[in-house]
Amino acid sequence: MCQYSAEDGFTSDYHLVHLGSRAMGGAGLIISEAASVSPEGRISPGDIGIWKDEHIAGLKRITDFIHQYGGVAGIQLAHAGRKASFKAPWLDPKQISIAEGGWQTVAPSAIPFNEEDTVPEALDAAGIAKVKADFRAATERSIAAGFKVIELHAAHGYLIHQFLSPLSNERTDEYGGSFENRVRLLLELVDVVQEVWPAENPLFVRISATDWAAGGWNAEESVKLAALLKAKGVDLIDASSGGLTKKQEIPIFPGYQVQFAEQIKKETGIMTGAVGLITDAQQAEEVLKDGQADLIFLAREFLRDPYFPLHAAEALEVKLKWPVQYERAKPRKHH
Repeated sequence: MCQYSAEDGFTSDYHLVHLGSRAMGGAGLIISEAASVSPEGRISPGDIGIWKDEHIAGLKRITDFIHQYGGVAGIQLAHAGRKASFKAPWLDPKQISIAEGGWQTVAPSAIPFNEEDTVPEALDAAGIAKVKADFRAATERSIAAGFKVIELHAAHGYLIHQFLSPLSNERTDEYGGSFENRVRLLLELVDVVQEVWPAENPLFVRISATDWAAGGWNAEESVKLAALLKAKGVDLIDASSGGLTKKQEIPIFPGYQVQFAEQIKKETGIMTGAVGLITDAQQAEEVLKDGQADLIFLAREFLRDPYFPLHAAEALEVKLKWPVQYERAKPRKHH
């Protein structure tokens, strides 16, 4: 996990992905999380952005560094929808009102995430067209910045997820109601991204496989969506869960979301990534060996242990070249 500061004063979390043997030759993929495609799509004022050309140069420094040392740089393109205009999570976790310097949020329907939040504007046809144009332009900038993988963020209660779930989508037009209508925006976003994204570069989609709430998006719908995305040429489903509603009830246990990656993989044949309370090397290795997923996504574990790859390699007895500055600290067997 690392952080990056740029001219706009934003910071971004990065998470490292352990790639299985069928994906990109086993290289390490580092994804910049939740890069906003528009100013109004930021979760907080501190979010990384890719909505203007001025962002390209700073991001290019990062991708060049990653590629110089044999990694693969990826970017997660996101729009927070009704969950935008919030303070940074380490501050008071409340929405910033327009009077306090926040901004008007948008959503599929005029339903706030919290009762006390500013009511979001329901996107009209022009608003939806702008969202698609923003994702397309962000894809072009991602190419210019040197990213080799794009992940569309359709999870955790953000804008695309808000369209998917009937708990946040009460539209009566072609973007609401039936399953086919609720998934329409995501499928259209895949189309506009693929118009400019090189076919040889992987395209991932992160979804919340279930809302963990009655009447919400569920695992069966996730399988149906994954099949549609596979047919469109999406390479991998990053299977997370939750984040859409305060009414969610999540049974937390180590690897609690691996079941969704496994189900989607087995029922559709698309590659999947597992994420969520995967905290040690052996646990991650077993998920891959058992065929439950093709990739392991790690994020918070890198906050706890920035040197997780080195420690994991030691635990799994994998020979790994250490940075020359740290060679002296490499564990050695003593007789």
